[in-house]
Amino acid sequence: MSGWPRYPSIYEINTWVRLAELSASRGTSVTLSSVPAAEWDAIAAHGFDAVWLMGVWERSPAGIAIANRNQNLLDDFKRALPDFRPQDNVGSPYCVRRYVVDEHLGGREGLAAARQELAKRGIRLILDFVPNHVAPDHPWVATHPEYFVQGNLDDAKNDPASFVNLGGHVFACGRDPYFPAWQDVLQLNAFQPGLRQAVMETVSDIASQCDGIRCDMAMLVVNSIFERTWGSRVGTQPSTEYWRDLIPATKKTYPAFLFIAEAYWDLESELQQQGFDFCYDKRLYDRLEHSSAESVRLHLSADLAYQAKLVRFIENHDEPRAAATFSPPKLRAAAVTVATLPGARLFHEGQFEGRKIKLPVFLGRRPAELEDKSLQIFYHWLLDAINSPVFRNGRWDLCTRTGWPDNSSYRNLVAWAWVKDKDRYLIIVNLSDSGAQAQVQVPWDELRGKTWRLVDVFSGQTYERNGDDMRDPGLYVDLNAWNCHFFRLHALE
Repeated sequence: MSGWPRYPSIYEINTWVRLAELSASRGTSVTLSSVPAAEWDAIAAHGFDAVWLMGVWERSPAGIAIANRNQNLLDDFKRALPDFRPQDNVGSPYCVRRYVVDEHLGGREGLAAARQELAKRGIRLILDFVPNHVAPDHPWVATHPEYFVQGNLDDAKNDPASFVNLGGHVFACGRDPYFPAWQDVLQLNAFQPGLRQAVMETVSDIASQCDGIRCDMAMLVVNSIFERTWGSRVGTQPSTEYWRDLIPATKKTYPAFLFIAEAYWDLESELQQQGFDFCYDKRLYDRLEHSSAESVRLHLSADLAYQAKLVRFIENHDEPRAAATFSPPKLRAAAVTVATLPGARLFHEGQFEGRKIKLPVFLGRRPAELEDKSLQIFYHWLLDAINSPVFRNGRWDLCTRTGWPDNSSYRNLVAWAWVKDKDRYLIIVNLSDSGAQAQVQVPWDELRGKTWRLVDVFSGQTYERNGDDMRDPGLYVDLNAWNCHFFRLHALE
């Protein structure tokens, strides 16, 4: 395959659950080495550049036992799966026992077979990496206790929810500073030099098996964040950053290897500067869900070099299902938005079918849900529309839109344009629950002196407009609530 496109489309699959479903439908065990060709073909037909096989690493029996004693987790399991049984808890994929492909899924050979099948179809493979913590039965617990944040017997006695005594050492449980500790994982010490070297070796091995990694909660090991979270327990802050050490070391051997950061707290820019190719754009997700079109436009006014390295999404395994979060018309407007912006586009298995139940990542089975046929048709159109070089490697511009003294509804519209060679697209979205009118200035001087045909990819409607007018004062548009125009432009001779 050639190099990564500038703006790849990524499809996240819950590996354990999907293989279980394929096994049930075929009446025989299906692993990564025996996935039917039709399954890979169906994924490839959507035009994805990469598949993220979420959760391939060896699950932790110790973590499963801890989770099955946690009433809050059990309640969450039963909410998602009313007929939950203890064996449905197959363990969190983020409670990693070893960075070895779980034998239940087909082992290392099965993963290699799946990667080969994806590569045949021009699709790259992304896997997970968890920098912050590992399972309590990870080999390092016995062989390298110095890799972990440790406490003392008083900590274990006074705060048993945050510290655990194992093999004569008191280990801190993994945590995010804003939430209680995760009792099924142990906290790694990101400042420990030996750990950093061990992590480099681990990630190098992962990189030999895939084309990129999604790094869970990547901001937790940034020096300033880590020191603020753990203080004197972790020793002196290193002179270098964790990611500035790890990413170049990996790319020295695997130069095309992609690093994706799950990132929050407005640390996306810092993580980009530390070497990440892409960082989650949670702020856009929040603005699409809760804020106005104008707040979205302001977000999209950021420097393009920054935006080009963001991951756009309206759902993933950490967020509620989009079909349960957004009304049907708002969902479509939000989907068109994230699918046609610069940056990586992340889609989640079940998103196209309209699944509404957010499945806890511990579960190896999910409930049956009715498929939303109209939503499937919509996503078929959308994915087909963006399956073009212009949306992978083209030039993107945010469009100016204006209104009139007695009509400020233009602020409910957001518009942008794409161009590559002769391909030109204009996307205009009404991100509000009322109609809106505006003049949208299309940012191409080449429009002048020609008549242009605008074909709406979704509706099939065709318009002819004067290029001088589209450039200035702008193309007049009138869109109903949550509607959009997805125009392809052709110059008329």
